[in-house]
Amino acid sequence: MEWKNLLRGLLIGATDLIPGVSGGTVAFVLGIYDKLLASISGFFSRDWKKHIGFLFPLALGMGTALLVLSKGIDYLLTEHKEPTQFFFMGLVLGVLPYLMKQAEVKRNFSTKHYIVLVILAILFASLGFLNTQENVEPITSLNMTTTIGLFFSGWLASMAMLLPGISGSFVLLLLGVYSTAINALSTLNIPLIITIGAGVIVGFIVSSKGIQYLLSHFPHLTYAMIIGMIVGSVFVIYPGMASGVSIAISIITFLLGLILSFSLSLIKKPS
Repeated sequence: MEWKNLLRGLLIGATDLIPGVSGGTVAFVLGIYDKLLASISGFFSRDWKKHIGFLFPLALGMGTALLVLSKGIDYLLTEHKEPTQFFFMGLVLGVLPYLMKQAEVKRNFSTKHYIVLVILAILFASLGFLNTQENVEPITSLNMTTTIGLFFSGWLASMAMLLPGISGSFVLLLLGVYSTAINALSTLNIPLIITIGAGVIVGFIVSSKGIQYLLSHFPHLTYAMIIGMIVGSVFVIYPGMASGVSIAISIITFLLGLILSFSLSLIKKPS
């Protein structure tokens, strides 16, 4: 078992609670994105045993973060929104030098790659202007309609979780089920957690194979897409200009996120 993945899972799980912050981006920061995709795809094959040591501690950390930190994250976003969002902006931006080095941008990118990058950055930035359904009353019980709806919401959110630049929580906000998911985690509503979780698992399987295919067959174009999505996501996370003492605190938290992300990218990546 790769128990160091427990901490990585805690970090990914914590960020997946934040609308606008992608767990896929954090996986890139931690240097485990490619291995994560390969392990998710491989777990549902005949070679599943060799992947369980990587995935189990990661999943345990993510699950623990989702259950334990949901109230804390909600408090930070409610009481200290600007400093919290600026920290995650720094975390997201700090991964770009590592990504650009991995992609060997100067050598491999042509005009078409930059066009794709800019288009996706604009598209993802525009998500920040969409009206999210933040104040929807949470669903607390299941019927046929809500079961199907929550399952497919989990599916779509998990596909977003694996895509750097787009947040699964933000997708849940757009679908109007974010409050339901947070409430289910906070109150340990097991039927709802299982329903959304089943959709998440299916989404992971489908999206991991799709992203792996793109990285294998169109690596430079895929990196251009990923960088564009990450750049665009910064505009979604941006909470607006802070005021008063909050400006200084937000600058500090932004720099902390930037330094943490950049430092993690310098650490030797797992083989």
